[in-house]
Amino acid sequence: MEEPREELKADADERAEAPDFEALTPAEELVRGDRTRDDFFDAVLALDSPATAKEVAELAGHGVDAAREYLDWFERMGIVTQVTDSPATYERNQEYLNWRRVQKLRQQYATDELLDFLKMESERAETLQSEFDVESPDEISIARYASETGQSIEDVWERLSAWQTARRRVALLERALTTRSGDGADMQSAV
Repeated sequence: MEEPREELKADADERAEAPDFEALTPAEELVRGDRTRDDFFDAVLALDSPATAKEVAELAGHGVDAAREYLDWFERMGIVTQVTDSPATYERNQEYLNWRRVQKLRQQYATDELLDFLKMESERAETLQSEFDVESPDEISIARYASETGQSIEDVWERLSAWQTARRRVALLERALTTRSGDGADMQSAV
């Protein structure tokens, strides 16, 4: 290991005093410093109901003023939507997030791959629809279905969640395979 340069070495007086560790920036702040935007983005993605800037700040682990700035920026970009004015509350814009997923699918996969994924997810959704014998997972009461069929609530919930996931994937894959005229953002080729 190389010796540090002379100006970086502590002299005898400096070595006599213990460092003031309380004056140092906490490691968490050093690690998070450049990730502030990502912290707020993660917080916004975690929202399942409208939230105030203070609530978003708490989720992100940063100050309220920073939350307001990022929420304003995210709103201009379409990532969040302001729901109320006083107090200002925001919710994530699921349509924007779906659009981003569709764009990523188009960039990452060829049309043949997307078609294979669509076939697989469609078959999975159809199988689950047949299992429950209704048109939509929203028509099922988890507790009642579990009781009527002798299954555990957890098992029914898992199967319904799998069905909802398959349906969402089908919708996103169909969108990735569809080129809509007049929408320049959706005109990108899948290959």
